[in-house]
Amino acid sequence: MKPEKRWTLKPAKKEHINALYEGLGIHPALCRLLAVRGISSFDSSKDFFRPQLAHLHDPFLMKGMDKAVKRITEAIEWHERILVYGDYDVDGTTSVAVVYSFLKKHYNGQLEFYIPHRYREGYGISKAGIDYAHANGFTLLITLDCGIKSVELIAYAQSFGIDVIVCDHHTPDEQLPPALAILNPKQEDCNYPYKELSGCGIGFKLVSALVKQWNLPEEEAYEYLDLVATSIAADIVPMDGENRVLAFYGIQKVNEAPSLGIKTLKDMAGVSRPLSIADLVFVIGPRVNAAGRMDDARKAVELFIEPDPDKILLLAEALQSDNYDRKEIDKSITEEALALIQNDDTMVMRKSTVLYQSHWHKGVVGIVASRLIDYYYRPTIVLTLSNDKVTGSARSVSGFNIYEAIHACRDLLENYGGHFYAAGMTMHPDNVEDFVAKFEEVVAQSIPAELLIPEIEIDADITLKDIKPALYNIIKQFEPFGPTNLRPVFVTKHVYDYQGYSRIVKDQHIKFVVHQHNGTVVDGIGFGLADKIDIVQKGPFDMVYTLDENEFNGVTKLQIKVLDIRQSI
Repeated sequence: MKPEKRWTLKPAKKEHINALYEGLGIHPALCRLLAVRGISSFDSSKDFFRPQLAHLHDPFLMKGMDKAVKRITEAIEWHERILVYGDYDVDGTTSVAVVYSFLKKHYNGQLEFYIPHRYREGYGISKAGIDYAHANGFTLLITLDCGIKSVELIAYAQSFGIDVIVCDHHTPDEQLPPALAILNPKQEDCNYPYKELSGCGIGFKLVSALVKQWNLPEEEAYEYLDLVATSIAADIVPMDGENRVLAFYGIQKVNEAPSLGIKTLKDMAGVSRPLSIADLVFVIGPRVNAAGRMDDARKAVELFIEPDPDKILLLAEALQSDNYDRKEIDKSITEEALALIQNDDTMVMRKSTVLYQSHWHKGVVGIVASRLIDYYYRPTIVLTLSNDKVTGSARSVSGFNIYEAIHACRDLLENYGGHFYAAGMTMHPDNVEDFVAKFEEVVAQSIPAELLIPEIEIDADITLKDIKPALYNIIKQFEPFGPTNLRPVFVTKHVYDYQGYSRIVKDQHIKFVVHQHNGTVVDGIGFGLADKIDIVQKGPFDMVYTLDENEFNGVTKLQIKVLDIRQSI
């Protein structure tokens, strides 16, 4: 059984809700949704509901942009060899595709791209990549979605006379690499107004700066917004500020004039309806990511830059095959990992999960870590053996900084890096046992008890009679959804099963038919809630849910997607 959840109503200032109600005249619950997103006035709500490309910041506000643009312009004028270098995930491959495609349009000299192999080279800039650049006479290296921590390797590149421009969105260390230019808004002395761009977002800003410097039409940069939106969705960056603008127009391009690569992946997935940001996360993203997880991520870049439809089809088929293999391996390892925990009483009682099996596939350990959190809600690390080193991925629970916990174990690690909620690490096999013990000690001493209980954050308390198409039509305008702007979650209290119609379906789920105060009857589905059917039948109960539409036999109607229920007090 999955863990019980705690329900938390998000805080919102009453004066902001009232001001929005007076200015907008919409349902008070919608005003509350805006208030919890930091929107407090008519003007800020207008910007939220009607994002404009004109709201994007001048790319030259980013520290290092002048130097980067000047150096790229010189490299083109002097017919130098330029290597565009990126990471093997969705953010990295889309970044490379954007910058490479743009430069290719304006430079017919020596231009290549390079994606490190996950298993032979590992994450980020590699010695092999720099050796390749040196051996092939490249004098300018542009890194995307990586490089901010590669101090020694960039110095190594410089020893060959290779200039490096770093475009990265990861948090810098105190010591920055000795690059010619660093584009990263998270640098302490960078005054760029928005700090949370994806790696591809920073690549887009570089392209935007070149467009501006070279007096080209702005549309030349906007041509890549579908790839930028894909990176924003897949890299789980905040869906606010510039990211909201880029995603808003990017998803439009995905549905109206997508790159041939994205269109082919969509068709291959059998999706005929317009795509949403969620589809970029769950349909497009996994297929792009699968290339690097299972094999070589170069073909993901090639899918986005290849002009020949027949070749694109072959590349998409290869990604589809990689994704199928990834799912099979992911399922097998998850089942094996759960069995390891369930058969060890000590492991069940821990505050963290750290599992190591030398035969596990390196490409899916991060996915497996996320799946384990669904069952054992605690900071989780899954490790495997690769090139005689133990390597792994970490995933966290809401509110706990797993990067800092790993940092506290750094004496046992050879390399590590990451974010608040996700990280990676490498260590010697002899250190695994000590790392497991120390990581558990660090987590146990620092994690508050409530963070080990999954949380459902609720936006607003409404009644069933509030659930109307007019409400839902405005909620749809809150899209695109993502971190800081998640799909709104509602709570409704004292709900009853309607005439015994609620029932278990497929042994796992509940098909809800509910009413409140003998009034409005609402249909819905609650996935994985079958073990709570007694609460429904006994009534009354409270429920938390999101709203969506269900289409059946050509008829579309509103329904609730129930996340959790509990007996009413």
